[in-house]
Amino acid sequence: MLHEMAQPLYLEGYHRPDYLSKDDAVYDSIADLMSNGRTSRLYRALVRDKKIASDSAGFSGLPGIKYAHLFAFYAFPLPGHTPQEMEAAIRAEVERLKKEDISDEELKMIKTRAKANLIRGLADNAGLAQQLAIYQTRYDDWRELFRSVDRIDKVTKADIRRVANQTFTPENRTVGIIETVTRAAGAPGGEQ
Repeated sequence: MLHEMAQPLYLEGYHRPDYLSKDDAVYDSIADLMSNGRTSRLYRALVRDKKIASDSAGFSGLPGIKYAHLFAFYAFPLPGHTPQEMEAAIRAEVERLKKEDISDEELKMIKTRAKANLIRGLADNAGLAQQLAIYQTRYDDWRELFRSVDRIDKVTKADIRRVANQTFTPENRTVGIIETVTRAAGAPGGEQ
């Protein structure tokens, strides 16, 4: 835990395998479900419904995807709320993911967004060149760009619960917290 003159933050990360894992598409699906836009589970729960955070999401790939890395969740508390509240709210959503199947509508939206993101990413020459180069470099085959969407299309509700239960465990979790402190009057850098 850091005590800084900065925006408070709650961050928890879970170790996950590299991008060549057979479950990589499942991790991508979980990231989409929990974090993609204002309809994502974390945004709805912490920002819209509970009104305790200015932003909350999760992502995979910290610090990079070549080797085993982290799947992380974060939240920025609103004034009057604490990182500990963020922790409880995020953990509630993670536990829900582990115990309940996602809805048919949620699974359909994950798959639809994956296809739409592929099409948007190829909309111009620069996007096309970038995407093909990334997949050629990563997989030694540019066709993997299209296969990645096929892999997400094969993700099931059971896959999501299985990976969530395997990955999001206390033994696999690392937590980082920034709590805001203010400098006292007369202290170096404080109000004079």
